[in-house]
Amino acid sequence: MNISELYKIYQASSGVNTDTRTIRENQLFVALKGENFDGNAFALQALEAGACCAVVNDSVEAEDPRLFKVPDTLEALQELAAWHRRQLEIPVIGLTGTNGKTTTKELIRTVLAAKYHVVATEGNLNNDIGVPLSVLKIGSDAQIAIIEMGASHPEDLRPLLSVAQPTHGLITNVGMAHLEGFGSFEGVKHAKGLLYDWLKVHEGIVFANGDDATLQEMLWERGMNCIAYGRKGVEILPSSPEHPFLRMAFPDTMLETHLVGAYNAANVLAALKIGWFFDVPEADARAAVSSYVPSNNRSQLVKTDRNTLIVDAYNANPSSMAVALDNLALTEGRKVALLGAMRELGAESEAEHRKVVSRLSGTEAYLVGEEFIQAAAGTGIRAFANSDELAAYLQEHPLQGCVVLVKGSRSTRMEKVIASL
Repeated sequence: MNISELYKIYQASSGVNTDTRTIRENQLFVALKGENFDGNAFALQALEAGACCAVVNDSVEAEDPRLFKVPDTLEALQELAAWHRRQLEIPVIGLTGTNGKTTTKELIRTVLAAKYHVVATEGNLNNDIGVPLSVLKIGSDAQIAIIEMGASHPEDLRPLLSVAQPTHGLITNVGMAHLEGFGSFEGVKHAKGLLYDWLKVHEGIVFANGDDATLQEMLWERGMNCIAYGRKGVEILPSSPEHPFLRMAFPDTMLETHLVGAYNAANVLAALKIGWFFDVPEADARAAVSSYVPSNNRSQLVKTDRNTLIVDAYNANPSSMAVALDNLALTEGRKVALLGAMRELGAESEAEHRKVVSRLSGTEAYLVGEEFIQAAAGTGIRAFANSDELAAYLQEHPLQGCVVLVKGSRSTRMEKVIASL
């Protein structure tokens, strides 16, 4: 596989695409293959739609001078992105963690954009396909890049780090998630810690929450220093119906955000510290944070004609569920928790769901998923097989004047209940 030749094709193209449905003129199409699809079957269609070249497996029998045949198309995509990354002489901030990755990335992007041309991972394209696609979108005019990297198995970050080659890095936190893949909390620490390992070997710079004992321990074990941020000198003001969003009092000013939950304070502080490091004027950085409005069911406040919703339904694990319930407890008025099951917890699943049910004692709650059905048996808490059933129940038994937390793993589709609220 001649990556230098493929890179020349990429440079002359208008970008990389892996989906024939959205091919634009002169794009480079990479035919990826998964369990339920094979992009190789659509390579000629991509060329007809305007692609300048199609990267396909060398098993493809069709002959066309615009077909670039390789042993493994995903490997080719990753090598192409790594080659491109080596041509870039800009800071690249690598970001991973159990919770808050995407929100923190967007806050950092917003802050740095006050001074620089920033390119960052779109949405949560943080896997073995999304990371190389994100790197390949970094143009010659970019001044700083932010690449989000996700992991659900012990070694998932290694190939992503080889592609992104970060010069700076941040682990938001390390919590109980994807235990089915990681095996244990120690497995999670190892997986996320690969970012620190990369930065140590390549003499990179680490930003870390000084209040997080786990992160500080991980750095100490590696003999690494960090640029720390934390809550010292910062007061988190209580929320209320009049002030439902996170508000932070600094010694010299007040910062009001559009984020729900005190747990987002660490994400804000990370973005401000990185802005400080890259010489973004403090007033501009704080104004940028104040202007950021979350989307995609992450820490969103939604007011309907009947209720106030805290929509954090993009994902869930024991640590993120705990802080969301802590935040709900601090709100005023009638509180209701609509919770979907936490997936990929392996052998810990039963115990972790029972813990959630246990802490719901005295809280009005409705649960979704077989895991919660079993954990809530005999407790008097209603549990439903899926979010459609809960939505139907809420249509017949409407909630009125409540603060409602909507949270669950992506597969539970908890956003389906919003229309009933």
